[in-house]
Amino acid sequence: MTARTRRSPARRRIVLVAVAVAVLVAGLLVHRFGSGEIGDIAGDALYAVLVYLLFAMLLARSSRTLPAALAIIFCTVIEFLQLTDLPRTWALAFPPSALVLGSSFAQRDLLVYPASVLLALIVDAALSRGTRRQRAQPRR
Repeated sequence: MTARTRRSPARRRIVLVAVAVAVLVAGLLVHRFGSGEIGDIAGDALYAVLVYLLFAMLLARSSRTLPAALAIIFCTVIEFLQLTDLPRTWALAFPPSALVLGSSFAQRDLLVYPASVLLALIVDAALSRGTRRQRAQPRR
């Protein structure tokens, strides 16, 4: 990899922030207007993708698999935390915490989270490869 085609962590973070904002807005819209099982799954998927993007921002110099693994672990821990009364208790004290911690355990989420993070990882890697190829081509 030449200096010209090397990944710039600063540039990557800017792109990740922009995508994270779009995912956050989409997630809030799904939370507000979505309904039923499809709305719930879409919201869970967007949540997992956002967690992946946040870890990817923090670890912009690392391989993409580390943020993906951490995102899956984080989402899984949060899901199992919902088996306790802690998220509900915290939501009563600070209602926005329910958006991060959820309120009730759902086994389905244990499949939705890794599938969503894996899809985000694949898209991230594919887009990065395409960008590197474009920058590597000589200008005419």
